[in-house]
Amino acid sequence: MIRNPALILAAVCLLTACNTTTIPVVPLPVEGHSIISDSGMVVSAHPESSRIGIKILKKGGNAVDAAVAVEFALAVCYPEAGNIGGGGFMLVREADGRTDLIDYREKAPQNSFETMYLDADGNVRNGLSTDSHMASGVPGTVDGMLNIHSKYGNLSFREVIQPAIDLASNGFPVTSGQAADLNNNRERFLKMNDTKVAFVRDVPWKGGDTLRQPDLAKTLELIRDYGRDGFYSGRTAKLIVSEMERGNGIMTLNDLSEYNSVFRDPVSAWYRGYRVISASPPSGGGIILLQILGMIEPYDLKKLGFHTVSSVHLIAEAEKRAFADRAEYLGDPDFTGIPLKEMLDTGYLHSRMSSFRPGSATPSSSLSHGLLIPAESEETTHYTVVDSYGNAVAATTTLNNTFGSAIVVDSAGFLLNNQMDDFSVKPGFPNMYGLIGSEANSIKGGKRMLSSMTPFIVEKDGALFLAGGSPGGSTIPTTVLQVLINVIDYGMNIRQAVDTGRFHHQWLPDMITYENNSLDQSVITGLEEIGHHLQSRSSIGRVNAVMILPGSRKWGVGDSRGNNSARGY
Repeated sequence: MIRNPALILAAVCLLTACNTTTIPVVPLPVEGHSIISDSGMVVSAHPESSRIGIKILKKGGNAVDAAVAVEFALAVCYPEAGNIGGGGFMLVREADGRTDLIDYREKAPQNSFETMYLDADGNVRNGLSTDSHMASGVPGTVDGMLNIHSKYGNLSFREVIQPAIDLASNGFPVTSGQAADLNNNRERFLKMNDTKVAFVRDVPWKGGDTLRQPDLAKTLELIRDYGRDGFYSGRTAKLIVSEMERGNGIMTLNDLSEYNSVFRDPVSAWYRGYRVISASPPSGGGIILLQILGMIEPYDLKKLGFHTVSSVHLIAEAEKRAFADRAEYLGDPDFTGIPLKEMLDTGYLHSRMSSFRPGSATPSSSLSHGLLIPAESEETTHYTVVDSYGNAVAATTTLNNTFGSAIVVDSAGFLLNNQMDDFSVKPGFPNMYGLIGSEANSIKGGKRMLSSMTPFIVEKDGALFLAGGSPGGSTIPTTVLQVLINVIDYGMNIRQAVDTGRFHHQWLPDMITYENNSLDQSVITGLEEIGHHLQSRSSIGRVNAVMILPGSRKWGVGDSRGNNSARGY
C-alpha cells in the first residue's frame, strides 16, 4: 500500500527522525519525487529506469536484479550519464547485513603514460583529456553488471537486460530537461562525430519527443546473447577500436579483452551510533565522507544550529582537511599503497582539527595533508534500490562530463567516457572539477583513475536504515555528508534532508560555494568576517535515497533538483 507524501510534508513540523514518525494512512500513486511503499523501492534519475526496476522486483527479482536492469535502462533513457561506455561503483548490503562493493571504474589504456596530455614544454594541452578520443578510459559498466549479477542475481541476465533493449528499440519520451540538454549539446555532437547520431535531429528537441536508439539496441542484444564477449570482443569491440582509430585514440582490442571489474571491501565507520558504509578507493568519496564525519563528531552540531556561521564554518574546515588528504594519499589501490586505516583513525582525525579555530578560517594555502602515523559538469547519476527481502543497492555511475566526450561509437550507438581527466594530468594541475592530485593518482596503463563517487548505506542498531548517493563530481561526498547530518544531527525527515540547501568546500580553490538562497545573508556576512570566501551557484548534487521506516516500509526520495523518480509497490 502507498501513502500520500503530500500530507506527510504538510505536517513536517511534527516530524522528527523517521524511526519515530507516524505516517498518515492515505493512498496515492506509486511514483513521484517522494513516496512510501510497503515492499520494494527504486529511486533513479529517470521515470523509465525506475519503472523498469520496479517491474523486475515485481517479477521476483532481488535488489541486484533490479539494479542491473536500472543500470542498463539508464544507458538508454539517461545518456547524459547513464552508460555502457563508462563505469562506476555499486554498494550492496544483503538482508543479513553482509556488504560488498563492485568497482567497475574505467581503466587507462595500456599505452597511457604520465605525460600524455602535456606538450613539449610540460604544459597541459587543453581539451586532450576531456574532448578527444584520448580522453576515454576502458569502459567497465558491462563487465561490472555481468559480475555483480552472476554473484547475486535471482532472475536470468536475459530477463534483466531485455527491458533496456526494448526501451532503446521502441524509444521513450524525453523530459523537458533532457530536451534542453540535447539541444545545448548539439554542436558538441556534430563536432565530435562524423556520422549522424541519435541525439541530433534537424529541429530542436522538446519535452515529449521520442528518442529511439536502434544501434544501441543492437549492442545491448549482443551483450544479452553473448555476455562479456558481446562487448569486449567481437563486433562491438571492433567498432570501439575503429572509433579510436578515427580519432587517434589509443584503446586497443587487448585493452578491452583484459578489462576486469573488481570486488572490494567497502569502507565503514561509526558516527553517533550509526554505521556508515561507502565505497573504498579508487573512489575517494567514501574516505572523504568518513573523514569529515570523524572530524566533526566531537562537536554538537545541533547546538551549533543548522546553517549558522558556527556550523557552516566547522563543516567547511573539516572538508578542507579531508580534500587535502585526498589530493596526497588517494589513488588506485592496485598501484598505490593507501593508508586507509590510518586515515580513518579517530586520533588522527581529531589531530587534523587541532588547528581549527571557531572564530577564524584556516587559509587553504597554509593547510596541507596530514602526517599519518604508520600502522566528478557534474554529470554523474545515482540510483538506489531496496527490495522486499531487505537487500539494498546504492550505485553511482558516470561518463564524467555531461554526455561524456560526446563521441558516439559509430554503429554501436553508445557514448564514450572522458574519465582520463580524473587522473592527475599533471601534479598540482586541477581537473575539470578543480580537484588537485599527486603522484598517487598519476596516469599509468591499466590503472583506475580516482573518483569522487560516494554511494552509501547506513545501519542503525544493526539494521538497514538509509541508502543513497548523488552525482556532482567533487561535490558528491559533501552532498552526501549534509544529507546524513540533516537526518542524524538535525532530526529532519528524509525528504527535508534531501531537498534543503547545500554548500561545499574542497580545499582548493579556497572558497565555500553555496546554493542560491541556501544561506541567510547574515550567515554569509558572518563567514566572510572570519576569513571565508564565498560564492553562490546553482544546484549542488541530486540525491536519490531510500529510508527504512517502521514495519519495513520504504520512504523513497528523488531529489527535486532534477527529474529524479521514486517508484515503489
